[in-house]
Amino acid sequence: MLTRRALMRGAAAALAMPAVLRAHDALASSGEVNVFVWGEYFDKNTLLPDFQAKTGIRVNLSTYGSNEEAENKLRAAGGKGFDVLFPSVDTGPNYYKDGLLQEIDERRFDANRVLPSIYRNSITLGATYRGKRYLMPFDWGTEAITYDGSKFDKKSGELSYGDLWADGLDKKVALRQKSIFTSIAIWLDATGRVKTNRALDMYKSEDEARRVFEACLAFAASKKKNFGAYWNNANEATAAFTDAGCVIGQTWDTTGILLNRKTDRKWKFGMPKEGGLAWTDTFGIPAGAQNLDQAYALANFLYSPEAGAAFTNSTGYNTCAVGAEKHLNDEARTAFEMSYAPGTIDGLWWWPIQTPFFSRLRGEYVEKLTNA
Repeated sequence: MLTRRALMRGAAAALAMPAVLRAHDALASSGEVNVFVWGEYFDKNTLLPDFQAKTGIRVNLSTYGSNEEAENKLRAAGGKGFDVLFPSVDTGPNYYKDGLLQEIDERRFDANRVLPSIYRNSITLGATYRGKRYLMPFDWGTEAITYDGSKFDKKSGELSYGDLWADGLDKKVALRQKSIFTSIAIWLDATGRVKTNRALDMYKSEDEARRVFEACLAFAASKKKNFGAYWNNANEATAAFTDAGCVIGQTWDTTGILLNRKTDRKWKFGMPKEGGLAWTDTFGIPAGAQNLDQAYALANFLYSPEAGAAFTNSTGYNTCAVGAEKHLNDEARTAFEMSYAPGTIDGLWWWPIQTPFFSRLRGEYVEKLTNA
């Protein structure tokens, strides 16, 4: 497996039209497709112009910065207005309860294009509902630690979530409030301070979740002097380091990887020894999609080995496309080696399916932390 923007080069520039896409030419040689996607996935130079040139399908791109934003907008529109969506797999139940997604037609999409292990694991993480598949794994990545390597002499696997709470880091730590509760719960358990079953007790029951949230809130509030900047999307996370003076933080992988590529080699990204938080984003089709032929044409294009590699090369996120590793550029390979020291992938903590009480309590405790 290979781990939320540089111009495509090499293999990306030579992107080949996948065989399945050619089979759909008669159905999807024109028209348009309305894509609702994470803001950092595609820019004007990445993948979509090639897709448009090869198919004649115009891509209308709308972006979001959080799962909540995507859910709320699609729900407000009654599942209409978009043909393609890229939600995180653990949020699937939030869409299923309101009938906002339609079942993936695997006669029109070749599931063999998806890495088998992630395809299988996605079943228990939220990609299926009542035995039917609604979400197809698209990419995966981690939320771990971005840091200034000139100030922290550690590598991936040697880091710790405890490094975020060390003395002498007043206003120097970048954090996403809703996810630090999980990393704190994992760290408190690993250090024997509070038993949390590696944070999984937060999903066990409402009483157990509240017990763990309370412990995490008390700890975070005691360390609030370290908070330098909060972030909720990729741009805010990057700005925490480039503009707000943070030297370490818990961020998505793309933040540290692109800071290392584009800003300064001193910036690093790596896994804490307690385990990075791992996520899978998916390809889904809203219930009210109007351009199904075009949506499936886009899916088969994006899951080709060449397109998958081009996506990873430009974003730093890991594609789920089979065979993409053969087309990665040197920067992507280097970033993967920096981020995932041997053994760290085995220790990843995959976000479980969200439960109603977890989502509600997390929102409650994020507000409490903000006001602490």
